[in-house]
Amino acid sequence: MAKAVAILLGSFLLVLVTVWVFQRRLIYLPFARPVPPASGFLPSAQEVTLRTDDGLELGAWFLPAADGGSAAGVLVANGNAGDRSFRAPLARALSREGFAVLLFDYRGFGGNPGTPTEEGLALDVRAAHDYLVERAELRPERLLYFGESLGAAVVAELATEHPPAGLVLRSPFADLASVGRVHYPFLPVGLLLKDRFDVALHVASLDTPITVVYGSADSIVPPSQSRAVAEAAPDAQLVEVPGADHNDPVLLDSPLLLQAVVDTAGRAGLIPR
Repeated sequence: MAKAVAILLGSFLLVLVTVWVFQRRLIYLPFARPVPPASGFLPSAQEVTLRTDDGLELGAWFLPAADGGSAAGVLVANGNAGDRSFRAPLARALSREGFAVLLFDYRGFGGNPGTPTEEGLALDVRAAHDYLVERAELRPERLLYFGESLGAAVVAELATEHPPAGLVLRSPFADLASVGRVHYPFLPVGLLLKDRFDVALHVASLDTPITVVYGSADSIVPPSQSRAVAEAAPDAQLVEVPGADHNDPVLLDSPLLLQAVVDTAGRAGLIPR
């Protein structure tokens, strides 16, 4: 009996060590291949390079507003998979609505150097913000942040240092540990995680219009997590998409998602309502 218990305990400890060492491979699922030229997705976009404070160069696309003006700029922070080319339809739709848009890839994604971590992604999104303000010459108070899933955590943290006019958080989680407990209920996720991404904590300190969009059938981020983010924010509106799962097209680039950005811009006073 004692030997069996020892074997079980040893096996469990081995699992814990394995998860500790390789956990970021479970969190970040990058397409590491280089992204094809913007011309194949967004012919009007400019290929730009972002430079992070720790010396990395990241690929990005800047798409001006289609009408030549700009109601605002939208910084788009991706989720934990794919690359910026997957967000091209959303950028195109936003541009047609009069927004300038920046798409970029985190370190380790889209052929970029580096390895993704919470600290690293914070540096990456600051490089994106700096590009919009310093090189695209958009005023900080006329920026919207759009964060998709993990990207919602990235822009929520950015907003605590560089407040935007408004945020649109698509399928956000309250914090990474809460999501981890759902998918790995047999592990002490809170003790193991190196990256925390505490979205609810960040939005609680923000005095800016926030829109939370989520699917009622999300199998990756439980809908209750997205609602918890909205409840934590002083000024948040909820947009529930009935029957939508995490990666359904309606949550990627649909008119509903576009309208959420437009409405947030209106609440922020960037465009007439």
